[in-house]
Amino acid sequence: MSDHTDIIHNPDARLMSLDFFRGVIMFLLIGEATGLYELLAAPSLNGTLLHAIGNQFQHHPWNGLHLWDLGQPFFMFISGVAMAYSYGKRWEAGTKWGVTFRHAFVRSFLLFLFGWAIYFINPAEGEPGGAFLYDILPQLSVACLITFLMLRRSYQAQIIFTFGLLILTDLLYRLWAAPGFNQPFIPGHNFGSYADMLLIGKLSAGHWVVFDAVPLVCLTMWGATAGQILRSGRLPAQKARILSIAGLIGVAAGFALSPVTPIIRRIATGSFVVAAGGFCLLALALSYWLIDVMKFRTGIKFFAVVGMNPLFIYLFAQTGGGEWLRQIVTPFSAAFLGWAGGGAVQAVASLAVWALLWSLCYWLYRRKIFIRI
Repeated sequence: MSDHTDIIHNPDARLMSLDFFRGVIMFLLIGEATGLYELLAAPSLNGTLLHAIGNQFQHHPWNGLHLWDLGQPFFMFISGVAMAYSYGKRWEAGTKWGVTFRHAFVRSFLLFLFGWAIYFINPAEGEPGGAFLYDILPQLSVACLITFLMLRRSYQAQIIFTFGLLILTDLLYRLWAAPGFNQPFIPGHNFGSYADMLLIGKLSAGHWVVFDAVPLVCLTMWGATAGQILRSGRLPAQKARILSIAGLIGVAAGFALSPVTPIIRRIATGSFVVAAGGFCLLALALSYWLIDVMKFRTGIKFFAVVGMNPLFIYLFAQTGGGEWLRQIVTPFSAAFLGWAGGGAVQAVASLAVWALLWSLCYWLYRRKIFIRI
């Protein structure tokens, strides 16, 4: 009973479930820098369970949904939950809105700058010069600033605003009549592609579009709404129930819409955003219920230490840190496992890099070094 009343009467108590949720997502995101996902998805493993798993860690080529397509939505959603806690606590402590707005603006600017820096240091092969705008950090910077501006509005206003963004997106794609760009769900021939031609003068080889940033705002805002619900005085079971029901509705609605509006991650269609939001809510509800309510804490520290330094480890992994570690461990892997073949050498090297990235987060955690903006 005391555990439940602690949650009710201390809404600012640290959400271990959020650290865990964020840690799992970051652990998987930095896994990309190890090269393991590409190894698992190699054509030589086609037809095996390993290949099926590896395929889930690749973006779906167009109309459909893989696990990897939810990576950015999860992280953007989690950022919204954290914003509700951070700014809510500061406003209740008497911090003026203008002070928090300056912080939010600077934070968004830095996220945008870091996203640009990643592509400047490690440009994506075959993509246009403005490809950094497809990245999670610039898109998150936009989402966080808009979410901040809506954070003190009512739940109803937040929901109406987000669905307004989705309706606007859908209408632009369906009604845009520019020759060559009037096919809403065809790669390279839609409104998003037209906007890219105006903005950066070239289309993405992977059919990503910068306009993704607009509908993806919804995910960060829904995260903030979920965070406000978790901070409310409702009973823990009520909070988990609200999040679970909303999540189930989102997943069901997203897939129900797919015959009309295809689920396409690369242009962030409304059906994709709604379904992804549903999965985000369900994941948060499950984490919250198991960890913060039922106090199931076994093994969560493994992921939580990564979740407490998400920006640092993401920047380190994406700016060549993973490749640098790979160059260090691969010779040792080859020395001990050369007899097993190149695939085994690469796989063990990738796992070793992953372990080293985690160890770096653990080292920072033990020394209470948390890099935030």
